[in-house]
Amino acid sequence: MVKKLILFPFGGNARESLLSVLALNKLKKQWDPVGFVDDDRLKWGKECCGIKVLGDKGVLKKYPDAWILAVPGNPDNYPERKSIIDSLGVENSRFATIIHPSAVISPDARIGYDTTIMPNVVITCGARIGNHCIILPNTSILHDSKIGDYSCVGSNVSISARVNIASASYIGSGTKIKGDIRIGEGALVGLGSNVIFDIEKGTVAAGNPAKTIRKTKK
Repeated sequence: MVKKLILFPFGGNARESLLSVLALNKLKKQWDPVGFVDDDRLKWGKECCGIKVLGDKGVLKKYPDAWILAVPGNPDNYPERKSIIDSLGVENSRFATIIHPSAVISPDARIGYDTTIMPNVVITCGARIGNHCIILPNTSILHDSKIGDYSCVGSNVSISARVNIASASYIGSGTKIKGDIRIGEGALVGLGSNVIFDIEKGTVAAGNPAKTIRKTKK
């Protein structure tokens, strides 16, 4: 059965997620992307690949049978991802999971709901990806690593074995993380960092090797 899908908000993550939806549909029609929703009136009527922004979150009431993919999040607002997604007021059972067909996922890996896995991602044995996560293209997550709920992992990130990234964290593109590392809740790791030491919760870290720069704003 083809399922209706609404994407939120109209940003880079949602537009790139739409490309994964369209790639899935080329193999087999699975999704009917009816539109985006966004509370920014200036975005209403805009479109990506022929799919328009229908209006604000109130539109969801018009499509009670539609699945939702909520993918807000950037380095400025990632700590608020939970509250932004909660503001939709929808049941967890309505959230979709989108995995690009080029991704390689181990049969024993687990992927949560409202999570999008973008092109050429590799997730190996025993890895766990939480709910409401974004994994951007060309990232590898090796065996027995865990990505907590509401986390964003950038493109071209290399996560070695048994890494534990706590919830609501943001890992910048091009980052490399050594095996057995722990990254605390709400941490941000800057672009291109090499993480060889644990990172405390609620901190911003960057560099080679990555070091704490400051506390996050929460």
